[in-house]
Amino acid sequence: MITEDVRKARQKLVLDHFRDEVRQDWDDVLSTFPHPHYELIPTMTVHDGQGEVRGYYHDSRVAFPDQDHEIIALRHSDDAVIAEFWLLGTHLGPLGAIPPTGNRFRVRMTAYFIFDAEENLVCERIYFDTLTLLKQLIGGLDLRNPRNWVLAARCVRGLLKTSSDKPHPALTRTTPPAFAD
Repeated sequence: MITEDVRKARQKLVLDHFRDEVRQDWDDVLSTFPHPHYELIPTMTVHDGQGEVRGYYHDSRVAFPDQDHEIIALRHSDDAVIAEFWLLGTHLGPLGAIPPTGNRFRVRMTAYFIFDAEENLVCERIYFDTLTLLKQLIGGLDLRNPRNWVLAARCVRGLLKTSSDKPHPALTRTTPPAFAD
């Protein structure tokens, strides 16, 4: 079991991390990790190290420059802080191969902020429902308006391209834990 002091220190780190992401102060966000590491489970992608994580930050803020969050709850486990939150923003730039739609989104997410035995943040592992996000980004297009048909076709093409990406092996080659009786 973690102590109250450890719980408070972890919670402060996680809340600072969230705040600095909204401020887009990437140096401060990165300082919360000794080695930045993100795992996005819905897209089966990993961003490991300063360069890859900065690229992830850049790409996500090109797609959603006004990205923000509303924290629902923080929960603590022996090795993690689990954050439940709403992520929201406006799709103003490309999201990978999906062109900007100008639509707003609000998606419920969970992030596991995982700590090692020395209390270093070693991973932020994010879970969310991609269909909920895509329904808001693409489903909001008025297809009765012929001006949106080309954009809708480009979005579908982008989705198909994205769906052909191979999952990161670290997320598919997992080892089941050994449970004690």
